[in-house]
Amino acid sequence: MIKQMAWNTFKNTGDINTFLELVEVENIEKNMLEAEKQNGNNKSEGNRNSGEQFKRL
Repeated sequence: MIKQMAWNTFKNTGDINTFLELVEVENIEKNMLEAEKQNGNNKSEGNRNSGEQFKRL
């Protein structure tokens, strides 16, 4: 969605810097989502493993 908005802004203004900045914002958002997914998976795995340790006792 942001990439389309960036492209439309570039077509209207002709300013390549605006396009590049908006594409970079899109990249940052993607990286943040990936980091959240990884952190969420790690938390779930940690909780599951901790529960298994208590079951063994």
